[in-house]
Amino acid sequence: MKIAGSLLIKKLARGCQPGLFALYAVVLMTGCVTPEHTAAQNMADPGYHLGPEDVVMISVWKDENLTREAIVRPDGMVSFPLIGDVPAMGHTVEEVRQDIAKRLARFIPNPHVSVAITKLQSYKVYVMGRVTKPGEYLVGHYTDVLQALSLAGGFTPFASENDIKIIRRENGDQRVFLFRYGDVQKGRDLNQNILLERGDVVMVP
Repeated sequence: MKIAGSLLIKKLARGCQPGLFALYAVVLMTGCVTPEHTAAQNMADPGYHLGPEDVVMISVWKDENLTREAIVRPDGMVSFPLIGDVPAMGHTVEEVRQDIAKRLARFIPNPHVSVAITKLQSYKVYVMGRVTKPGEYLVGHYTDVLQALSLAGGFTPFASENDIKIIRRENGDQRVFLFRYGDVQKGRDLNQNILLERGDVVMVP
């Protein structure tokens, strides 16, 4: 494990609530949350909402001609034989499955449809500034600020830990959320540790 990770664990231990420390110690001691590990967890998460570049396997029972992978296009649609384009972006796999089954029912009596995620490629966050490994991270759903910082290897020596900002773009506008690491490590104002959304930037000055 890298020194930055060890330092982050020590900082979490100081005054941190036992439950919070235990959670993030596990995250860091296992070598941080790798993109593959996080993605694998979320492939089984029924609440995951699909985004552009995610890949799903769609199959109809006993019909090999209706079994194929489909990528969520930038317009949020997936294509499937007989029924054409189906909305996928912002929907769960179960919602997509039900929609496809309903559309196919016009052509196939009582179709048994299954939809599964094979590749999670849309959930990217960015950690920039004074961290050990700044850059883009391809992760699954439900990644919060502390987990993103652990992905980036923790802080460099001169990081301003109490001036961290999360920058989010919504409908063309930018929103900024403040994150004071010192408060969170002491178990205060834990609501700062928000879940990150696709495209969020964690900036450590």
